[in-house]
Amino acid sequence: MWELDSERPVYIQLIEKLKADIISGYYKAGDKLPSVRDLAAQALVNPNTMQKALSELERTGLIYTNRTAGRFITSDESIIRKLKEEAAALQVREFINSMKQLGYEPEQIIELVTRLLKVEGNQD
Repeated sequence: MWELDSERPVYIQLIEKLKADIISGYYKAGDKLPSVRDLAAQALVNPNTMQKALSELERTGLIYTNRTAGRFITSDESIIRKLKEEAAALQVREFINSMKQLGYEPEQIIELVTRLLKVEGNQD
């Protein structure tokens, strides 16, 4: 689901969404991406805007173009793994900062997370 807001540049949001789809496994290493027009239609954006986002993802090595067959997700899983770790680290930093603003000490944060993980583990 493409949820774009008008507060930030659309092509940046497209890059973020495509990266999220790749690191979450929606698109797997080596998968062929839909065409620029198809992706643009799904996101309800101009194909030129989607092209700009895809070009940026190509520049980072996350996707590549085979001139005769279209665009593909990199087969280098280490690139995807690195992006996933970076995204996770960002989420954890934001969480830790939020907890500190609530007055939690590092040990309290660890204890709370450990307790909640045990509760979540028992719900499966």
